[in-house]
Order: sequence, then structure tokens, then C-alpha cells
Amino acid sequence: MNIKAQSPKPEALSIIKIGGNIIDNPAELKQFLTDFSKIEGNKILVHGGGKSATKMAQSIGLVPQMIDGRRITDAPMLDVVIMIYAGEINKNVVAQLQTYNTNAIGFSGADGNLILSTKRNHPTIDYGFVGDVQKVNTPLLKTLLNSGITPVFCAITHDGQGQLLNTNADTIASELAIAASEVFDVTLTYCFEKAGVLTDVEDENSVIQQINSALYSKLKEEGAIHSGMIPKLDNCFNSLSKGVQKIRIGHHRMLQNTNAIFTTIEL
Repeated sequence: MNIKAQSPKPEALSIIKIGGNIIDNPAELKQFLTDFSKIEGNKILVHGGGKSATKMAQSIGLVPQMIDGRRITDAPMLDVVIMIYAGEINKNVVAQLQTYNTNAIGFSGADGNLILSTKRNHPTIDYGFVGDVQKVNTPLLKTLLNSGITPVFCAITHDGQGQLLNTNADTIASELAIAASEVFDVTLTYCFEKAGVLTDVEDENSVIQQINSALYSKLKEEGAIHSGMIPKLDNCFNSLSKGVQKIRIGHHRMLQNTNAIFTTIEL
């Protein structure tokens, strides 16, 4: 009798994205990094830092421009976001993780050609040096993880022609999760200052604990979800449709507190 060999179960991979309100609060960041360091197995951290970039830009006389919550990145602003994201924030996070015995290395998309993007081409808005992800170097990512490295990605990618690009950190986390799901069992977690997706942004007890695509469409039609959460949720459903196994949104306490309430996203 022929017995078909079963494929080995893929290793688990946790991809965590943190928001600016954690980054800007030293006590919150320290607690988050403590919890993150305790996650067993393969893990990746993705961070932005938009508020810090805005503060730095204003301190040198630049006026940040936003359209529908998305930053316009002209050449002077690109210099600022590279300095803040890939420099100050990324290296401070990596240094702190080392104190918790997490062997982290900081990356932009240009390092190791890990994330290739194209400059955004919008029909009516010139976003400047903003990138849309085209490809993730999955083999190198796998090699890094299998070598015991914890990659820490900032929100900077490149176009392969020498140009760095400001890229949405939520999207980077989503695209990394999609690519890695080819070889890992991926859980994507978005950590921010709220307990999850709320029906009332002022009420932490209004967490929607599970959202599927049908409920999401209904909530959007009713205007029951804050507009700032919609791009994040769109990313989530795109990731799930392309192979990511599990997505969570909530406060970073959920990383170690098994009783924490958060939002689970499913198709």
C-alpha cells in the first residue's frame, strides 16, 4: 500500500506592526518591546513614525502636507522621513531589542533588495516620493529568519534605480505577510493605542471582536467604522485573500495577555 507522505507543517511566523503612538511614548515602547521579545519563534517587527517625522519637519521649517491621511513626500520631506524612520527610530528599536536578547537587525526595503517598490502614479495627486510595494525578497527573508535574526523594518523602500521611497508601514507589514505566507504560517498583528476596531472611538469597550468581509461591508455602509481605520482593514482583507492565515488588531497587551480583548479579522 502506498502512503502519500504529508508535507511538513510550515513554521509559524509573527509579523507585528506598531503605530506612532507607541513609538512616541517611551514607557509604552519599552513595554511593547518587552512583550515582543517574549514571542517565541520567528518574528518580524514593522514600524512607521509619522508623528516624529512631522515634529522634525516642523522644527526645520517644513510644512507637512497630508491628503486623506496620506503624506505628500517631496524631496525635503523624504530626507526627513529617511532620517527619522531608517535612522533614529529604527536603530533605537534595534538597540533596545538587543537588551532583551532579541537579535534584531534593522532594514529598509533597499537593504538586501528586500522590498522593491515603484513611485506612486496617481491620476490627480502627486504624492512625491511615495512607494507602492511590488515585490518582497522572500528567499532572503526566509534565510534571515532561519538564521535566528529578527528583522525590524522601517517604512522606507526603494525602486531598484537608487531612489528611496516613503512607504506606508501598514502596507509593508501586509506585503511582508503575503510574501512570507508562501513558506510560513503567518499571523499578522497590528498594535496601536486602542483595544481593537471600535464602533465608538471614545469607548474602549466598544471593540468589535470579529470582523468578516460581509460584516465589514455592512459597517462601512453604515459609517460605523472610523475613516482612519478603513485603509488598515482594506490591507487586512487583501492579505487574507492572498494567503495570510490570521490577522489581529488591538493594543499590544494582547501579545502576552491571553485575556485581552482585541479584533480578529477573517474572510
